[in-house]
Amino acid sequence: MKRITVFCGSSFGNKKEYETQAFQLGQILSKNNIDLVYGGAKVGLMGVVADGVLNKNGKVIGVLPDFLMKKEIAHDNLTELIIVKSMHERKTKMNELSNGIIALPGGFGTLEEFFEMLTWAQLGLHKKPIGILNSNGFYDLLLEFILKMVNEGFLKEINQQMIIVSTDAQDLINKMKNYVAPEVGKWIKKGNE
Repeated sequence: MKRITVFCGSSFGNKKEYETQAFQLGQILSKNNIDLVYGGAKVGLMGVVADGVLNKNGKVIGVLPDFLMKKEIAHDNLTELIIVKSMHERKTKMNELSNGIIALPGGFGTLEEFFEMLTWAQLGLHKKPIGILNSNGFYDLLLEFILKMVNEGFLKEINQQMIIVSTDAQDLINKMKNYVAPEVGKWIKKGNE
């Protein structure tokens, strides 16, 4: 695994653990010789994970839509900053550049990005590992809801298992390195069809 895309908040959240784990993830990516691909901003957890990689002399590629560049939130010290025209182009470019995806705590944008990459994997558009670094149990309720999707017949269990979860960054990366994508289609048949 050469590059991992990290989706996370442009805010810090209200628990110091989120910031601490984001920085540690950046350092661990660098120690594993994995480049970071992320949204290119210097704010919130986005800036912290980038700083963690840069602190250990790792490489960081930011992908930032031009309308956010105008708000002057671009990180100043990246290895490379790619400017794109839209949020969709940003996700597409981040997907093209990386071999895996990790979600840290964040808001609507983080969830939207995470679920789009997960949906693409479910549809077989890529076979990359998709992980959640579950800092402070942030994603516990979401993971419970995803289990409800399985129990209610809207999601196959094998697709639920595509989500790799850990509370430890190194453990998560190790699991991602060993990930094998499922070979089944996403569609669920009614009854015994």
